[in-house]
Amino acid sequence: MPTKKMISRHEMPQRPEHERIKDFREVPKGYTEELAREEAIRCLQCRKPACVEGCPVCIKIPEFIALIGQGRFLEAAAKLKEETALPAICGRVCPQETQCEKTCVLAKKGQPVAIGHLERFAADYERSHGEAKAVEKRASTGFSVAIVGAGPAGLTAAGELAKMGHRVVIFEALHEAGGVLMYGIPEFRLPKDIVRAEVQYLKTLGVEIITDFPVGKAKSVEELMAEGFDAVFVGAGAGLPRFLNVPGENFIGVLSANEYLTRVNLMRAYDPESPTPVLKGDRVAVFGGGNVAMDSARTALRMGSREVTIVYRRGHAELPARVDEVKHAEEEGIKFEFLSAPVEILGDENKRVKAVKCIRMELGEPDASGRRRPVPVPGSQYSIAADLLVVAIGNSPNPLITKTTAALKATREGGIEADLQTGATSMPGVYAGGDIVTGAATVIEAMGAGKRAAYAINDYLKSKKRA
Repeated sequence: MPTKKMISRHEMPQRPEHERIKDFREVPKGYTEELAREEAIRCLQCRKPACVEGCPVCIKIPEFIALIGQGRFLEAAAKLKEETALPAICGRVCPQETQCEKTCVLAKKGQPVAIGHLERFAADYERSHGEAKAVEKRASTGFSVAIVGAGPAGLTAAGELAKMGHRVVIFEALHEAGGVLMYGIPEFRLPKDIVRAEVQYLKTLGVEIITDFPVGKAKSVEELMAEGFDAVFVGAGAGLPRFLNVPGENFIGVLSANEYLTRVNLMRAYDPESPTPVLKGDRVAVFGGGNVAMDSARTALRMGSREVTIVYRRGHAELPARVDEVKHAEEEGIKFEFLSAPVEILGDENKRVKAVKCIRMELGEPDASGRRRPVPVPGSQYSIAADLLVVAIGNSPNPLITKTTAALKATREGGIEADLQTGATSMPGVYAGGDIVTGAATVIEAMGAGKRAAYAINDYLKSKKRA
């Protein structure tokens, strides 16, 4: 028998690129039972598991992996649910390579255990076998908590608070719960039926979800508290797109990634039977180098674009997107223009985009983020022909809530100022976490913020009871 250290990591089977670029079905196929068990036995079951420390929601990683190795798949799923209400989502979109897998002992001299793949397997196994069970809840506390936003932070906070015995109501501005999981991440990376299944699980815990309810407009945070909520958690995300601020940005054919992906994902514009309109370009240029840029480019390809180019002002090594997402984009034929930045958008007589003028960049001294700052190269301008441009250079928090809640202290970017460990804001009983506090970050970081805030809210409610 080979030792655990000798067994190579089992990569997840995936659909071939020539097939997958024609539709929006999921790319990775998932582990079989046999592959999952073989990968699980690679885990060394460390006494002090560094992988848990690398997980923002502190999943009991060695424990659930051991159960998979023993073939006890439903028990593995239950073990995951002790710490997260969204395991099928985490297993698909979390950057495990920079978190739990990065701190895996096996990574020091080889390949880490495929923690994300195993998490996905256990969650999918439970769902496909129709045996999803809610974890035990504590007795009702009599307290009510309002959650603003049904994205990763809000859903996580809701699940934790419901398990603690509190009445939880989520208020979501859009017509379906999920936040960025529904409107931002494409179907081929995160099937929406999986998001809906995870949301449905929260409902089995007693969480109530009210959609089409933008807090800050329909009602303010103060009004929610006046109506009887004992605490409020704001996890409204960062949905305000940033733009390039170059001439021609108002031409027809320039879209923010938010609008483009929302139309395609949440409103199903990729479905021929959907009434949702969306621009379809023959030649598409996407600006940015993160996961949203990869999602936009790969979506454009599936929408029928003949040529898709990602324009990024740094080099390949500096791409902030996940390694797997970059790899998939390259496999699918997405082109990359590195060390390049747009300076002007060119249009025809009808003000429709026809090209983008760019300038070559070189990397200079590190900036505040620690990455080398891109510097324009004089006289290096050139043009890229394109009839659709997608801007994916980041998002800012929508200031709607802070503008309608005077007691909430806002950041310079329009988000909410909150303690990063507890989520406590300047307003007693109001907590916040996720992108509304930090700016655009990862799904798992938002989940971690929601979980930490849930525990802080529980402590706050206990203190109210004692008082």
